[in-house]
Amino acid sequence: MPAVKAANPKAIFGNDTWLMLTRVSPWRGLALIAHAWAIAALTATLTALLWQFSWPLALLAMPFAIIIVGGRQLGLAILMHEAAHGLTHKKRAINNFWGDWIAGAATGADLQAYRAYHLTHHRYTQQLEDPDLPLSQPFPVSKDSLRRKIIRDLTGQTFFKQRMAQFAMAYKGLAAMLRPAVSNSLQKRDTQAGTVFNRSVRTNTETRNGVSAPVIDEAGAIAMAKSVGRFLAVQIVLLVLAISLLGPIGGAIAYGIWFTALATTFPLFLRIRNIAEHACTATGSDDPFSHARTTYAGLLARMTVAPYWVNYHAEHHLFMAVPCYNLAKAHALLLEKNYGPRMTIAQGYGEVLQQISSGQSEPATA
Repeated sequence: MPAVKAANPKAIFGNDTWLMLTRVSPWRGLALIAHAWAIAALTATLTALLWQFSWPLALLAMPFAIIIVGGRQLGLAILMHEAAHGLTHKKRAINNFWGDWIAGAATGADLQAYRAYHLTHHRYTQQLEDPDLPLSQPFPVSKDSLRRKIIRDLTGQTFFKQRMAQFAMAYKGLAAMLRPAVSNSLQKRDTQAGTVFNRSVRTNTETRNGVSAPVIDEAGAIAMAKSVGRFLAVQIVLLVLAISLLGPIGGAIAYGIWFTALATTFPLFLRIRNIAEHACTATGSDDPFSHARTTYAGLLARMTVAPYWVNYHAEHHLFMAVPCYNLAKAHALLLEKNYGPRMTIAQGYGEVLQQISSGQSEPATA
């Protein structure tokens, strides 16, 4: 199918405003990644230290810590997405290193692989060629179906199934890398490697346990092995740092909070974010203003399912060159220019979840 139609930003905003909106800060993208790590580290550390003073209070604090850390893990995934668009830093090497190692590797993502298939998602949004189509295609669903999905996320079932599929492919890749006859041409990244937090379906490949079969050839398996290697390296560094700074018990508790969030709240927040972006909208129509949903987010949503302005997803699809920290400005300007009625806008994530679990597929509008 042909690519979805694109908006003309200069015709909408004018040259000067467009230059302002697309200006990439030399420090702000890096600061956001540092902010995500700082909040996660501070939350895990303070909760671990609290066990030394009052275990009942620490026990009460644990669920809140896991929620906060899970929200920052989603934030790291979102900021890796920023780097995939080249919006973290003007210098490509800095942009890619921070996006891949400092942001993406923490949750098992591969920047180059994600970039390749994510740009395909933008080009063919909600069409058959869209690799993210399975994220929205099943909706609306029943409330019981949504409840089962939430339970699978919060009990670690989603995490376990995804990681097992990823690790199985990585094992094949490692075996291929250790064979002397493997060609250097196979030592490359594939568009499916390390993308466990965005499922996609390839033609003639099997979707296993909510994560696509990464690839069926050695090149993809090798790419997956490298992605898993980065993920495990980051986990080891975090565990060693935690034990070095807090001692064996405190460090184990702090890292346990990180890992528990990675296995529970992170998959849930990721699911809700994915649902809100395209499910039950008119995405894929000829109007570029309908290609995604923008969802207004209060403080709680910004702490969990909508970090770093990811809720302005309609604006992101309209204007991929706008850094996340300017999306709210773009949204306000669009409303001023009366583009709101053409957009799919939800008043909150509760509204979206109610819609996608009620059998109603009509998009909410401003």
